[in-house]
Amino acid sequence: MGKRAGKHHYLIGQDARGAKELDLDSRLQQLLTKKMHGISFSAYTSGQKPGDELSRGQIEHRMALLAPRFNWIRSFSTTQGNEYIPQVAKAMGLSTLVGAWLGKDAKKNRNEIENLIELAHEGAVDVAAVGNEVLYRGDLEEAELLALMAEVKERLPANVPMGYVDAYYEFEDRPQITAACDLLLTNCYPFWEGCALPYATLYMQDMYRRVQKVANGKRVIVSETGWPSAGGKFYGAESSLQGAYLYFLRAMEWAEDDNIEMFYFASFDEEWKIAGDAGEGDVGAHWGLWNQNEQFKYSNLL
Repeated sequence: MGKRAGKHHYLIGQDARGAKELDLDSRLQQLLTKKMHGISFSAYTSGQKPGDELSRGQIEHRMALLAPRFNWIRSFSTTQGNEYIPQVAKAMGLSTLVGAWLGKDAKKNRNEIENLIELAHEGAVDVAAVGNEVLYRGDLEEAELLALMAEVKERLPANVPMGYVDAYYEFEDRPQITAACDLLLTNCYPFWEGCALPYATLYMQDMYRRVQKVANGKRVIVSETGWPSAGGKFYGAESSLQGAYLYFLRAMEWAEDDNIEMFYFASFDEEWKIAGDAGEGDVGAHWGLWNQNEQFKYSNLL
């Protein structure tokens, strides 16, 4: 379970049976008092969806809620106002993992790539991500993605590493992608593999280690992990407020114990996902640590 795993037990079921005795509330307070590594930034407020233009003001407002709690911010796109996210993060003293969103539209892909490179030369990018789950979705062929990755790597400042974001097993199955990355950005979701909550943290650790095994010493970052607070179940995985609370605590404890770079998913609930193209159903709207009204979900558990 890692070099210091003896400090905590990662079977979440142990907490579920004795939450008060194990003083979960004080652990949450400790996490919130000292800065955690990173958070995936949810920009869209009520009534908004991808494709809508984001304002710098709304990003500044939301970023101010996150800046005291985290060291890094992850963004997913560089167009339609998303380019403000790394700029605002930098202004607030945060580091940035900035993604170019790639899909089936070559013109949009080009705009995303050009903006990513421009932001990097402005000094707004600490890690550049060329695409997010593009291969998982089947939006691009591997050769197309490799060509874009090579171009971005060539045009980035020398001090900005380039990676690609996808499910952990894609790095096992696609050695050319793994080799092309300066670092590996892996999404690890026990929920979406139907893992029951008591074993979810252990399963997520195994996902991470499988990427480590093929990384050949390269830096590995957990670019996404999380647990939904509502919306139903997926096989053996059930969403709940208490379950999301416990998974968050356990994931953050492991990241701290083993010095894992982890971006938790996500900052705020995103209601657009219920009716959108995300394909996640009702559960897709409930991954945030804060709800759609920007209230921290676990305050009533403290």
